[in-house]
Amino acid sequence: MAKVLVVTSGKGGVGKTTTTAALGAALAKAGQSVVLVDFDVGLRNLDLVMGAERRVVFDLINVIQGDANLAQALIKDKRVDTLSLLPASQTRDKDALTPEGVAKVIADLSEKFDWVICDSPAGIERGAQMAMHHADMAVIVTNPEVSSVRDSDRIIGMLDSTTEKAKAGEKMEKFLLITRYDPQRAARGDMLGTDDVLDILSIPLLGIIPESPDVLKASNVGAPVTIAEPDSAPARAYTEAARRLMGEKVEVTIPTERKGLFDWLFKRRVA
Repeated sequence: MAKVLVVTSGKGGVGKTTTTAALGAALAKAGQSVVLVDFDVGLRNLDLVMGAERRVVFDLINVIQGDANLAQALIKDKRVDTLSLLPASQTRDKDALTPEGVAKVIADLSEKFDWVICDSPAGIERGAQMAMHHADMAVIVTNPEVSSVRDSDRIIGMLDSTTEKAKAGEKMEKFLLITRYDPQRAARGDMLGTDDVLDILSIPLLGIIPESPDVLKASNVGAPVTIAEPDSAPARAYTEAARRLMGEKVEVTIPTERKGLFDWLFKRRVA
């Protein structure tokens, strides 16, 4: 049975879709079978980040409404055999996401893959609630700034109260992923430090992704950064995060000011 993971946040623009693609690709490269599900109905960006926008024929809403089956809608990645995508619809309303339809799609995908990774839209509206409802675990993506951290705290509350696991009295595994971390700005006090974010949100740290032009460059060529720029600092950070999701004990990497080409490796343990 698959692990159903939701990648979520309260604030937009923090890197959820980038994270979904990068973590999914890293897990697939490690031999796991992975499907990425785009729940951002009406916008649909995950297929762009994956470089599959021209291959979309059917989407999540088509499957839910019975216009297509999963085999017709799933897009298999051409670079990693064990990675697939179920795109969202650009033309439908989020109300087309029915609880029964989403439940059936997640159940069917769980029989075919090791990981079902749900890319949630920002905020607390219907699409976000549907994306997280059936999750076994969650990655909360936040930037080290006050508004992003505050919104993430609201999402943690939703995960603990509105999901299927919460209603069954079970505890959901939740992990924090800090993105767009700039060590120079952190040193100047222009953004929250790692310890500050952890103190506020009080969930385990999955990883810290440094600010880097490699992330944007990868998105622009339609590839997860873990595929397009595998030796870059953000790709290494995402790969380490994926290993932690698989249960490996990997020390958290804290980005520090660069002294050379990605000479940013300073190791410390973060509780």
